Amino acid sequence: MEEKSEFLGKENIGKLLFKLSTPVIIGMLVQALYNVVDTFFVGIAYGTESVQAIGGLSIAFPVQMIIMAFGIVLGTGGSSIISRALGARENEKAERVLGNVFSLSLILSVLIAIPCLFYLDPILKVFGATPGVLPYASEYLEIIIAGGIFFVFGVAVQNIVRAEGNARLAMNAMLIGGGLNIFLDPVFMFGFGMGVKGAAIATVLSQAVASVWLLQYCLKGKGSVRFRPETLKPDPEIVKEIGAIGTGSFIMECSSSVMMIFVYNALAIYGGDVAIAVFGVVMRINSFIFLPLLGMGFGLQPIIGFNYGAKRYDRIVEAVKLSLAMTTAFGLLGLLIIYLFTEQILGLFSTDQQYLEMGKTAVMIMILGTPLIGLNVVTSILFQSLGKAKPAFLLSMSWQLLFLIPAVIFLPRLYKLLGVWAAFPVADFLAFLLSGFLLFRVYRVFKERKYSSKISVGSEIADKVSHI
Repeated sequence: MEEKSEFLGKENIGKLLFKLSTPVIIGMLVQALYNVVDTFFVGIAYGTESVQAIGGLSIAFPVQMIIMAFGIVLGTGGSSIISRALGARENEKAERVLGNVFSLSLILSVLIAIPCLFYLDPILKVFGATPGVLPYASEYLEIIIAGGIFFVFGVAVQNIVRAEGNARLAMNAMLIGGGLNIFLDPVFMFGFGMGVKGAAIATVLSQAVASVWLLQYCLKGKGSVRFRPETLKPDPEIVKEIGAIGTGSFIMECSSSVMMIFVYNALAIYGGDVAIAVFGVVMRINSFIFLPLLGMGFGLQPIIGFNYGAKRYDRIVEAVKLSLAMTTAFGLLGLLIIYLFTEQILGLFSTDQQYLEMGKTAVMIMILGTPLIGLNVVTSILFQSLGKAKPAFLLSMSWQLLFLIPAVIFLPRLYKLLGVWAAFPVADFLAFLLSGFLLFRVYRVFKERKYSSKISVGSEIADKVSHI
């Protein structure tokens, strides 16, 4: 079956990136859209209480991210191993990894749900939920947590099929989930009068349909990696390797949630419910830039993994350079569009005057570092794809834990609410510097032997990369 992925080592890099990234970017944009649609309908449904309801969804989001982080760790770890195994023609190993991802999805989703459902309100209070937003956040998350299996499995398998080079299938899964969610939101929220609970039910049902669609693809053996029931038994070595590689992405997602604990608590002190709602809206607006950037990175992943396994280092250099140009240009374009239409975008969610005034200031400051994000995304994906856990881990945790949290702690003491907004571009700049340093080091290693593909040279490069 590995011949289905051979094009990753032969086709023009520009065409490959376009072919693999475009479907993912479309899917990511749909995901960003239905996140925004949830907030848009909640704003309509609750009228004068819209600020508190939107704040509830904002507080719920980091907990939802933690659930999805388990799918991301399985997906990034599993996809890195599978793409390299396909490049090295180790198809049996790829099949064992796929089976382990399936079984681990079920195990982890159950382990997550039990403590979260029992201690939901205390968890939300830790995240900075005020009395005004807590009921909305709790009502929404009870449903999301109960349907956690669909988030974990769906995210994991989307990464796996992308590792095979089947980006279009992953896109279709996201389109199915996102499109259905947009359709079901008003049905449950207005048709059945269920408010935020209806938004949560629509989200879970949509993810369930997308997950079942991905499952039947795997069970029917349509991909490069064939599913066999006997591979479901967890293999300690594979589980360890998935965990080592995927930990970087897991830390990135979880550190985002930890970061939000500090952000929401600072917002509660310096701005209250309105500031929490503004932050939630700005993050959803920013997702229209960040998620497509991440989609470009996901398109890069199978190219790097396959060609590293096949010892085609010249193609890795070319792919990384082109990806950096694409992500930087997209970040600049997104920044300009949001700056030009800030007032109109904010007005989609609420007409509250305090919210609108605060939102304009937040947008202008928070997304200032957006053009720098592409370097961090590409460099993180590069190290994950090479199977280099330590630098991937460092990059994944750097933006939130090393840079943003200290900025959120100290800047508000000097500038109050403006300090919270300013912490984001400061962290973007510092992460840009770290990513550039690590990328330069690994780029220099590949550049030395760019035109070689001999096994001896491959071993030398692998040894040098392992020391980065």
